[in-house]
Amino acid sequence: MAPEERADAARLLRGFERRFLAARALRSFPWQSLEEKLRDSSGSELLLDILQKTVKHPLCVKHPPSVKYVRSFLSELIRKHEAAHTEPSDELYQALAEVLTAEEPTHCHRSYLLPSGDSVTLCESTAIVSHGTTGLVTWNAALYLAEWAVENPAVFAHRTALELGSGAGLTGLAICKACRPSAYIFSDCHSRVLEQLRGNVLLNGFSLAPGTDARAQHPAPRTLEAEHPRVTVARLDWDTVTAPQLTAFHPDVVLAADVLYCPETVLSLVGVLRKLSACRKDQRAPDAYIAFTIRNPETCQLFTTELGQAGIPWEEVPRHDQKLFPYEEHSEMTILKLTL
Repeated sequence: MAPEERADAARLLRGFERRFLAARALRSFPWQSLEEKLRDSSGSELLLDILQKTVKHPLCVKHPPSVKYVRSFLSELIRKHEAAHTEPSDELYQALAEVLTAEEPTHCHRSYLLPSGDSVTLCESTAIVSHGTTGLVTWNAALYLAEWAVENPAVFAHRTALELGSGAGLTGLAICKACRPSAYIFSDCHSRVLEQLRGNVLLNGFSLAPGTDARAQHPAPRTLEAEHPRVTVARLDWDTVTAPQLTAFHPDVVLAADVLYCPETVLSLVGVLRKLSACRKDQRAPDAYIAFTIRNPETCQLFTTELGQAGIPWEEVPRHDQKLFPYEEHSEMTILKLTL
């Protein structure tokens, strides 16, 4: 195989690997490139490589994705294989047979590869809205913010970060693994989300510091020998938390992703940001970065208007080019840097 062909095959495998591990929509996979490869050769070796990078990937074996998702993926892979008129693949049919009778659990796993070779694995609900909350799955802006953070580690290095509305925990876990913060506080107000957050923190090899609500937080100093940040999962209700309670977190940087769902959440978010502006550390307020998908321009306009009325200046962070994580490419996302 020529060097250019090897590079093309490697990109194809990488595309399948990243999308499958993250359980992205099947329509987003590079099927057309695969069909072209299958037409040009028998394709059996390539298909086996794809199987090893997806269904048989060590991360998937250890932390399996949705059974329904695996079944649909293998069925599509077999259809592409058969359409190319190649020899039947026993390995593909055997892999499908293994999941045909498996039961679908209420939770599944998604994994995201980091540039370092490490990964973030999340246990998520199989339902988009579960137990009355949207916080049990990972949303696109969380991936976008995590991507930006990995490219800008100095924003978080040796600093204390407070995340509002952490959801499944993707953004924070990526920052903890790639940006070397001294302490990271995940927060949410829904009991199911907090339970899942704690599980995901432990799943990714971190230990949890004591304390689970806004009244009990006071991150202790780290020792120089500590390799991991001090990680806390805190219950934090934006509407009832007080400025002194927020000050107890000692945040250097505040962040949030995909939390602008409706006018009510916008008002609550601006309220907590106003309280955070009083959290002075070394005579300065924390930096804040808010990432969101522009679903409803009116909601976004309300957010910036409310920021203005609260006296909180903002600027849009330049878009970054590197795409580390697979997410919906047609989604319009942005990050605002706030001066609290």
